[in-house]
Amino acid sequence: MNKKKLAIAAGIVILIIIGYFYYQKENDENISLTAKVQKGTFKNEVIISGEAQSTSSKDINGPINARRHNIYQLKIQDLVAEGTVVKKGGYIGKLDASEVNGKINDALLNLENAQSKYTQQQLDTTLSLKQERNGIKDLQFEIEEAKLEAKQSIYEAPSIIRQLEIKLEKLDRDLREKKEDYSIKKRQANAKMIEVGTEVSKIKKKIEELNSLQKEFTIYSEDEGMVTYVKDWNGTKKKVGSTISPWEPAIASLPDLTKMESKTYSNEVDIRKIKKDLVVKIGFDAFPDIELDGIVTDVANVGENKRGSDIKLFQVLIKLNEINKNIRPGMTTSNRILTHEEEDVLMVPLEAIFSKDSISYTFVKSGYSINKKQVELGLANNEMVIITKGLEENDVVYLNKPENSDDNTITLLQK
Repeated sequence: MNKKKLAIAAGIVILIIIGYFYYQKENDENISLTAKVQKGTFKNEVIISGEAQSTSSKDINGPINARRHNIYQLKIQDLVAEGTVVKKGGYIGKLDASEVNGKINDALLNLENAQSKYTQQQLDTTLSLKQERNGIKDLQFEIEEAKLEAKQSIYEAPSIIRQLEIKLEKLDRDLREKKEDYSIKKRQANAKMIEVGTEVSKIKKKIEELNSLQKEFTIYSEDEGMVTYVKDWNGTKKKVGSTISPWEPAIASLPDLTKMESKTYSNEVDIRKIKKDLVVKIGFDAFPDIELDGIVTDVANVGENKRGSDIKLFQVLIKLNEINKNIRPGMTTSNRILTHEEEDVLMVPLEAIFSKDSISYTFVKSGYSINKKQVELGLANNEMVIITKGLEENDVVYLNKPENSDDNTITLLQK
């Protein structure tokens, strides 16, 4: 019997507890949130995220003369980690040199062939001119013999003497022609030697250029700084396996960390509010405690479509007026652009404003009662709205609709 009474008592206690919490929950749901009408400075801000970048940087380029040797795609084979601080002459990375190495090997084979042709032409020229010189000497000997014969024939018949004179004249003419032929052949041989010699020199120069180009496939920094990699056309940064071209040879850059800005994009609605020289507060996702002052330096007049979206976005550039050693290019920024500011105005939270039939009103606490009062609104931001008429400073307004207030009459503003 005692156990039965105990069980009944426990059940009653449990019902009381459940009833208490249910009643408490109902009370919690009926709790009304309130706020006071504040007087102060109203700020209207556009908040957009962006990316930190340097306004001044030195590009680190791959070979810019590769196009002269018909090399148009250069593949990145190795790179130091982005953010690496390098000194002047420090190693940055390496490009795949297989194509230029192949061209050097081809040029060496061509040089060997050209040198062989040069040697062959030299031998041919020497032999050919030697034969010509021997022919001239033979004619000179014949002329000497003809002269001796003519000298010994002074007592011969006039016809014989005349024949010897004609022979001598013919030999003199042949000698002149032979010398002229020799001169022409010598000039021809010299021209041919110059031609094959020029080909050898041209190939040697090409090999020198290719060797010099090959050295440029290992990339070094021309200055000291922190390495940041440039972006491809699709927005991804250069990395191992990416390619560069002679028209876009930049691989990385060394940004000037004393000249930083935030590059961001605004939608079509907010861009109308953003003007050049507006003040900005700049925060950083990586460093929540850091907030720097900035100023809008450029607002695009023409929108652009971001990849995969039809929404028009307008580029906005914001200069950082302060320097902080922790800030690096590529960091995500949160930019609060002050588009409008009014001092000494009355404000309430947006949640305190209700509307009916184009009339804006608030629920105002008045002692133990609630008044439903029309208000005239000014500008609003994401949190607050200006009250130009209808409320006084320190009035208490409700942020949610009080119970049983729907039947209350709205007290209209006096005109």
